[in-house]
Amino acid sequence: MADVVNRRITLAAHPVGFPKDSDFGLVEDTVSEPAEGELLLQTLYLSLDPYMRGRISEARSYAAGVEVGQTMVGGTVSSVVVSHHPKYKSGDIVLSYSGWQDYELSNGQGLHKLDPVHGPNPISTALGVMGMPGLTGYVGLLDIGQPQSGETVVVSSAAGAVGSVVGQIARLKGCNTVGIAGTAEKCRYTIEEFGFETCLNYNDDDFDSQLKVACPDGIDIYFENVGGKVFDAAYNLMNDGGRIPVCGMISRYNNTNLPDGPDTLPRLMRTVLTRRLLIRGYIVTDHSDRLGAFLSDMSGWLKNGQIRYREDITDGLKNAVAAFQGLLSGRNTGKAVVRVSTES
Repeated sequence: MADVVNRRITLAAHPVGFPKDSDFGLVEDTVSEPAEGELLLQTLYLSLDPYMRGRISEARSYAAGVEVGQTMVGGTVSSVVVSHHPKYKSGDIVLSYSGWQDYELSNGQGLHKLDPVHGPNPISTALGVMGMPGLTGYVGLLDIGQPQSGETVVVSSAAGAVGSVVGQIARLKGCNTVGIAGTAEKCRYTIEEFGFETCLNYNDDDFDSQLKVACPDGIDIYFENVGGKVFDAAYNLMNDGGRIPVCGMISRYNNTNLPDGPDTLPRLMRTVLTRRLLIRGYIVTDHSDRLGAFLSDMSGWLKNGQIRYREDITDGLKNAVAAFQGLLSGRNTGKAVVRVSTES
């Protein structure tokens, strides 16, 4: 096999504030023939997710960050081009973590072979509703939120890959669902496609009062995905014994300093105490033991039409940076995915 030309998008500089085009670079190099025990993967689909903003920051996070010059990290669906590994053959489709590049040499560790018969179908959903975002919503709502029929569940970023799953599972559990999104169009399809009872635009001037009207009996579960003004409005309406699973704070990811208001934390902690609230942050990689139950439940819900999903697919690795910037500014409509190459 001749050496393969590989394009990689690398981190050129740690962003200060919102990531700029100049914070990334496009590098071309070659990938050699796999050695014994290795396989060559070609990226078909690349997942774009909010956690990536934390990985390119110099601040401490829950996982090792991307250093300047390194390839951007990310989950992928990939095709095995050449294999000298006993568990894989050419043509296999695998869930991998190849990052922002066309090809990767792999030793097979961390790969998960996708079933061509039973799915997921389409294979891109292994990065969304049947993948990490879906599991994130599943664990956060069921394990931390522990919804009960008749409770009110408020979901931030309800039109997104995680929030849309949370709201739909909450409906399956008999809860009243209130979504929060950033545009009227996102609110519309959150109701029409994902079945939320209502959805509010946090950019409306009277958002706080709208949320009070939408939750006349208070909030039992607030699924936190964004932080900022949405969190401020929601926690004031939390009922006694309310639960707040925290999986993201995207409104704060590009901030270079702490928000104003030194009295915010004491006021929040008083509410936590007097209303006996549970606020728990979680990282989905800590919950791999739930993967089997999730895949079983989610595949059944999808097959029966009880859960629906949206994908926002961008074509071409060269457009990944713009798509990532769009994700961070809320321009995507569903799970953000880059189609790096087509299936053979």
